[in-house]
Formats: sequence, C-alpha cells, structure tokens
Amino acid sequence: MIIYIMTEAEAQLADIIWEQEPIGSGDLVKLAKEKLNWKKSTTYTVLRKICNNDIFQNNDAVVTSKISKEEYLSRKGENYLEENYSGSLPGFVASFLKRKKLSKKELEELAQMIEEYTQEE
Repeated sequence: MIIYIMTEAEAQLADIIWEQEPIGSGDLVKLAKEKLNWKKSTTYTVLRKICNNDIFQNNDAVVTSKISKEEYLSRKGENYLEENYSGSLPGFVASFLKRKKLSKKELEELAQMIEEYTQEE
C-alpha cells in the first residue's frame, strides 16, 4: 500500500499528535506554538494536509491518528524498498552492506529476528 510521505514540517506536527492523541485542535495549536514556534494558521494548514492524506483525522475539533507511527514508518519503509529495490529486502541489504560493515552484535540481532520470524510461520 502506497502511503503519503510527510514533509519535515508535517512529520514534526505528526509527532506531537502521536505523543498527545487524542488532542483537541486548540491544544494542538498551543503545543505547535510552544514546540515549533508556529502560528495558528500554519498549524491548521499542516494539519489539514496530513488529514487529507489519511494519516490523521480531525473530528469535532479532536485530532487522532488513523494509523500509528509504527505503521506509518513500516509503510514508508515498504514504499522505499518498492521504489528503489523492486520490493527486494535482500537487494536492499546487499546494497547496504557494500557501504557499511555490520558489527557482530548487529549480525546476531538480525539472525535472531530472522529466526523468530521463521518460527512464526
């Protein structure tokens, strides 16, 4: 499933929502001013954009997520793999390993994850 990739500003507001939800839109405006130094109009413009892209919703002035941050990041990663490696995780890993050496601990963690995944099937 293709997911909208948020801009940096959208991601900053999204993080506030994910941390605070459910949150009243007025409280969101206050937090965005405090944390991001945004004006009310900026907050509502960015909020409208991320709501229009099915990541959040603003019903009766209460903002909640339609998908969790973990789900968003997972879909974003899947999109990246699909767009850049024809959906091939081994292709991505091979490309990654050409540029970065993994530590013994990282290799053990990956092996453990693969082992746990294969046991679930």
